[in-house]
Amino acid sequence: MDTFSRYAPFIQDYIYSRGWEILRPLQTAAAQVIFATDDNLLLSASTASGKTEAAFFPILTDLTENPADSIACLYIAPLKALINDQYDRLKDICEGSDVPVWRYHGDVSAAQKRKMFKRPQGVLQITPESLESLMINKHADIPRLFGDLRYVVIDELHSFLRSGRGGQTFCLLERLNRLAGVKPRRIGLSATIGDPKAAGQFLGAGSGRQTRIPKVKSQPQRWHLSMEHFYKSGDQAGGHSALPAQAVLDQASDQAPELADPGLAYIFDHTRGEKCLVFTNSREECEAVCQVLRQYCEYKHEPDRFMIHHGNLSAALRQGAEAIMKDEDANITTCATATLELGIDVGQLERAFQIEAPFTVSGFLQRMGRTGRRGNPAEMWFVMREEQAESRAILPVLLPWSLMQGIALVELYLQERWVEPPRDHQLPYSLLYHQTMSTLMASGEMSPAELASRVLTLSYFRWVSQDDYRVLLRHLIKTDQIQLTENGGLIVGLAGERVTNNFKFYAVFQENEEYSVHAESEELGTIVKPPPLGEKIAIAGHVWVVEEIDRRRRQVYVHQVKGRIPAYFGDVTGDIHPKVLQQMRKILAEERQYPYLMKNAAARLSETRAMAEAAGLPDKQLINLGAKTYCLFPWTGSYAFLALERFLRLKCASRLGLKNIDSVRPYYIQFSMDVSEGDFYQILAEEAAKDFDPLDLLYPKEVPVFDKYDEYLPDDLVRKEFAYSVLDLTEMRRAIGEITRQKA
Repeated sequence: MDTFSRYAPFIQDYIYSRGWEILRPLQTAAAQVIFATDDNLLLSASTASGKTEAAFFPILTDLTENPADSIACLYIAPLKALINDQYDRLKDICEGSDVPVWRYHGDVSAAQKRKMFKRPQGVLQITPESLESLMINKHADIPRLFGDLRYVVIDELHSFLRSGRGGQTFCLLERLNRLAGVKPRRIGLSATIGDPKAAGQFLGAGSGRQTRIPKVKSQPQRWHLSMEHFYKSGDQAGGHSALPAQAVLDQASDQAPELADPGLAYIFDHTRGEKCLVFTNSREECEAVCQVLRQYCEYKHEPDRFMIHHGNLSAALRQGAEAIMKDEDANITTCATATLELGIDVGQLERAFQIEAPFTVSGFLQRMGRTGRRGNPAEMWFVMREEQAESRAILPVLLPWSLMQGIALVELYLQERWVEPPRDHQLPYSLLYHQTMSTLMASGEMSPAELASRVLTLSYFRWVSQDDYRVLLRHLIKTDQIQLTENGGLIVGLAGERVTNNFKFYAVFQENEEYSVHAESEELGTIVKPPPLGEKIAIAGHVWVVEEIDRRRRQVYVHQVKGRIPAYFGDVTGDIHPKVLQQMRKILAEERQYPYLMKNAAARLSETRAMAEAAGLPDKQLINLGAKTYCLFPWTGSYAFLALERFLRLKCASRLGLKNIDSVRPYYIQFSMDVSEGDFYQILAEEAAKDFDPLDLLYPKEVPVFDKYDEYLPDDLVRKEFAYSVLDLTEMRRAIGEITRQKA
């Protein structure tokens, strides 16, 4: 029987109503796995390739033919907005069937949740944090809610591969399986998987099933890609360049004010009358960019055509922006962060702009994938902005790091189809604390042995020893996070209750202490560390004056004014993989031009290569900047770079006579030293060859709190987690080997 005929009649009707003439190869392959096997399934294909339908058409067919006695399919997504989007989509597919679709997160009404509890059937859509809440607060109901669970669909799987949130999700799934006595199949969906085998192993860990990864011949991807460079002031790099370069992909539809920031003017000029996204790498930058673009509209007496979308805005403002983006007639440009990077339907976009290079290939592909739907090519315009260097600036400051990083991300995917792999061999003690407390909260008193059997046996903790878990439990008892009862059992202690009784306990990602911001009756979003009364803040793309601060309720009251100031939300830089830096080094060394570089970018790269060659870069990694001052270019990733910094300070400093160490992570380390270049290489090699413990790269008495719950761990485990799971010594040693192969 062919795949279409195997689908339930209401699925066939849905396909007919959409005018689809054929099923996509991915949908056929997925149906074969789901209908003919009991295995897990990983579907990795480009954005808008039909992954959701490929997974749900056979799942919904099964639920129709074999009705379940509980929730039968659990759909997990990283964002509430994505759940809301897919909820409408699944409701549409299920119209005409008896399969209910439910959603469960913080923005869903209590009445809707009560209906689900009364009739737990069909598909339940949920975030990891809401699933954690369900496991704790509805522990006794889990067998009834999920006793016949057959499928777990994990959307945007790549977003879980390299984070503690992914560990939390898979711990919860194993705990749910044990409590409900089920063994559901897992189905992972992603557009940006670089190593399908590794991702498949991650997806299937603890499931007791094999994972199938269909190899489907994908349609050739068509991209409209450009990358331009702008100095924020002064003459541009391409002023007199005759190098071949990419032409502007579309004509300007507006003209920014004469003294406008060149890079932002470029965006302003090419967004009027069109629907676009402008991606930034932080909420601060997102606010700043939106403020400037809105000021240009005001200066020209034009209607405001820019919106903003990021995680600190209120749900109402975010949802309003999403609704306008879906409106086919609204030609609005939205400034956004990673909140719109994932698979939310944002309608038909003309293009996406990316200001500065993102941190990952995965992020680049996700942002590119927001465009190019309905048969049109994906279109992204990179905008690389740089301050003009001062006349006395030295080499490392003169390099356009963001431009090189952007080229590296693009080339890694175009040349190798490479995307960041999952992180493995972790010692996630912070998550171990969290799941220990969650298990006690949910289940009540249990013996230490029973607690260990429930928590330490979860697949994500396979690298944690029993001895380390004993150390953790003893510390938690000592600090009253856990209480030892007269019967020798364990319960949550008084100090632990103060942690677990807060709704923020459901999340494992680090959060800043936030205050909600209100203008009259409208909630604008949240900020970190409100300024004194009368000072200004930036949020929702506007500037506001602080009128009142209610510190008990954590609320700030403001009124709007004109102007421009920086915003602060507590963002940090991203984790850049070693392969990205290695590709940046390769870009400096080769001569070829890249067809997507525009005039300024091509000229800036050309002059950078000439400058690097004159200095001995990139072959030489230790560059003398004058007298005893040097700059080391390790060309390695964020966590190996962090390890190398510490290695130099703690293992080599006395022998090298190191002073004035200054780093721009993960690009270069600047310092002065008392030895020759030849001695530097020799000492570095000798110290790296020694067999030292990773803990040696921590400072005496240092307790580097890195994850959300580290403050509740014993100091020894915090130090051990940082040394073995954060610092990348394997890659550091590889990088040192590369450095020390050079001769002075």
